[in-house]
Amino acid sequence: MTLLLKLSQLIDWLNERVGKGAFWLVLIMTLISAGNAVVRFAFNYSSNGLLEIQWYLFAAVFLLCSPYTLQKNEHVRIDVLSGKLSPRGLAVIDIIGTLFFLLPMVVLVLWLSLPLVAESYKINEHSPNAGGLIRWPVKMLLPLGFTLLALQGISELIKRIAFLAGEMDRWRNTPDLPLKHYSFPDHYMDMEELADYGLKPELLPVFRYDFVADLAHAADALEQDHFHCHCSFDLNLLNRMMDVERER
Repeated sequence: MTLLLKLSQLIDWLNERVGKGAFWLVLIMTLISAGNAVVRFAFNYSSNGLLEIQWYLFAAVFLLCSPYTLQKNEHVRIDVLSGKLSPRGLAVIDIIGTLFFLLPMVVLVLWLSLPLVAESYKINEHSPNAGGLIRWPVKMLLPLGFTLLALQGISELIKRIAFLAGEMDRWRNTPDLPLKHYSFPDHYMDMEELADYGLKPELLPVFRYDFVADLAHAADALEQDHFHCHCSFDLNLLNRMMDVERER
């Protein structure tokens, strides 16, 4: 699992760099559009090349930023049902969606687009419009973008499977809220609260996660004098137990 998580981190790093780099294309596209409008109205001159480069840049932004958007979990989704699920339930839904919808769709698009791109490159395809641009570079964005999307899908799959296996939450990309279901079957760790105790959860064995999380919450509750339960724990004992965990 460690090797797969390193692969996931490498894919995330790649798509983050590509996505953030593609952000700048929005500025370039805006400047070209504004400049073209000014020239057209001020000098009564226009160019098909300037119009087409805007379309090309828009396609580049869409295709190159899509994997980064998937990484940040920001694609539009219908959450009428999934919004009521626990983090583990959401992970299962995402795994099913990735395996049976995302990856097959990406494979189909690549299978259909590669022959078209190869043919366009072979004949050095150009725009049929006067002053238009060469076409095959923008067509190459299609397999490139969907290849990056497939890689990001694999990365997201790894992160969710790792989460179900007990690893830390690496995929929701939202600050953890205080846990409201410590004793429920779908219990997960609040990473920020454990960090307050100097623990490094990534170094803890999977089977100790729930214990350490509950221990941290119990110690914090006792310190704030709002731990209302019928138990015989005392704060000194809990602090000693926490010290043992820090030394592991």
